[in-house]
Amino acid sequence: MGFFDRFRKRDKERLEEGLEKTRTSLLGKLDRLIRGKDQVDDEVLDQLEELLITSDVGVKTTLEIIRRVEARVARDKYVSTRELNAIIRDEIAQLLLDHAPERPADFDAPLPHKPYVIMVVGVNGVGKTTTIGKLAYRYREAGKSVLLGAADTFRAAAIEQLEIWAERAGVPLIKQHPGADPAAVAFDTLAAAKSRGVDVVIIDTAGRLHTKGGLMEELAKIRRVMGRQVEGAPHEVLLVLDASTGQNAIRQAEEFTKSVEVTGLVLTKLDGTAKGGIVIGISNEFKIPVKYIGVGEKIEDLQIFDRRAFVEALFGKELV
Repeated sequence: MGFFDRFRKRDKERLEEGLEKTRTSLLGKLDRLIRGKDQVDDEVLDQLEELLITSDVGVKTTLEIIRRVEARVARDKYVSTRELNAIIRDEIAQLLLDHAPERPADFDAPLPHKPYVIMVVGVNGVGKTTTIGKLAYRYREAGKSVLLGAADTFRAAAIEQLEIWAERAGVPLIKQHPGADPAAVAFDTLAAAKSRGVDVVIIDTAGRLHTKGGLMEELAKIRRVMGRQVEGAPHEVLLVLDASTGQNAIRQAEEFTKSVEVTGLVLTKLDGTAKGGIVIGISNEFKIPVKYIGVGEKIEDLQIFDRRAFVEALFGKELV
């Protein structure tokens, strides 16, 4: 077994471990819902709707799942509650695969640009700096050269935290003093990346409350400045969300996507919550794909979001 095969095998194991709380909660509720009933009727569907909503799947996505289950029951004429688990699993999987059938490229895949510039955004406390460190590590392990830019200059602690993660990931960091112009830091980072022939650049940004217009204006300025240094930059804008906050993560996604051209979502802290259903809701409701998920505290515990693998880990069974 090659290096990356071992990495992917470990990713699968960590995903199953990371979703244990969500899986135990969801399947436990589902088991209690169908216990003692012999067929799927309106009462069961109403209870299923409540179960999914309280599992942070979200109202819009829940209603779509219920519609799919109702269509399946109507088509098959008679469906017992014993089959309900399999039906829900299949319909959730199909829902996710219908919206985004392509699995994002692996870290070792060829890059469309060099340097490939990633800007990371999100409110404070969601795991943004941690995500940057883990992302840098995964790219470096895949053989890519990586450079980080500390453009969150409003908090001295943010620069210090990114320094720690850069050291852990084994990658260099461009920084200035606290209070420096964030766009200037981004500009300098891209200039250094070009001169050094770096493959991947990851830029950290401030994470003040998403309700403050100043932050969005600042992010727009950083984008403009980067675009003047490297054509098309940033090539990717990742919005980091904390899965444990449930529906608040959806609200943050709504606010950021109104003001920032987000290209991908990152859901962190899935291992510490029973609210993993939020991944289903966010993946379905937004045209922006969930690209990465965090399933642990270790530096290798950030992985590409594979919709099929996620559903299999959530329900504990392989899809056919």
